[in-house]
Amino acid sequence: MKKSMKCKSWMLLAMAAVSALGFQSCLDDEDDYAYQVMVPNAIVTVKTTADDGFYLQLDDSTTLLPVNLTTSPFGKKEVRALTNFTPVDQPTGGYTQAVNVNWIDSILTKPMAPDLGLQNDSVYGVDPVEIVNDWVTIAEDGYLTLRFRTAIGDQSSKHFVNLLKGDEPYEVIFRHNAFGSTYGPMGDGLVAFKLDSLPDTNGETVKLKLVWESYSGEKTAEFNYCSRKSTSASASIASERSTLNMQ
Repeated sequence: MKKSMKCKSWMLLAMAAVSALGFQSCLDDEDDYAYQVMVPNAIVTVKTTADDGFYLQLDDSTTLLPVNLTTSPFGKKEVRALTNFTPVDQPTGGYTQAVNVNWIDSILTKPMAPDLGLQNDSVYGVDPVEIVNDWVTIAEDGYLTLRFRTAIGDQSSKHFVNLLKGDEPYEVIFRHNAFGSTYGPMGDGLVAFKLDSLPDTNGETVKLKLVWESYSGEKTAEFNYCSRKSTSASASIASERSTLNMQ
């Protein structure tokens, strides 16, 4: 296996997952394994350690040690990522599970945006999206990860997505600025926002309210949210590649 673990975009992988379901009945064992490795089986936080190693945070309490990689494909940046891994029976080094990483691909990972007051609409936009309710839309490990769907315009169109604080302590608002590209076929994007600017829940699980402008008006959804527990990793949050032309 090559050391470079970046691969196809998550959108193509998601499409492959759907295709795999359709062709499952006519696959032999070798083809079936190939499909299982192709599609993502987890969304994780990639965290570095003081000795330049790294590990994967699977959820609030489960950690994975990649034994077939020595350094993070993303350097010292902490990012959310889609991955396909296989558990292996090897020493875990204090982590929950040792794994082989078959591939890993970062998604757009951002801090929450500052409130610009009267300029919020002009800067962050009010263009509609639909939040897709599936397994990658989740609040965990101090992040809110969202799969959203919107008109993609042409291939050169940029989509500016951000998360702002709402009026309540645990209310956040998803903003989308399509810069006029509100036409054409629908496409999906995946973005993760770090929630460390919200009040600490002090170990308690609270309801996190998400507000967004959909194609049929304002909508809301609630997530179970607990502030991120401290880890030994120290890394900066930086925007990473995504499938749509996003920033």
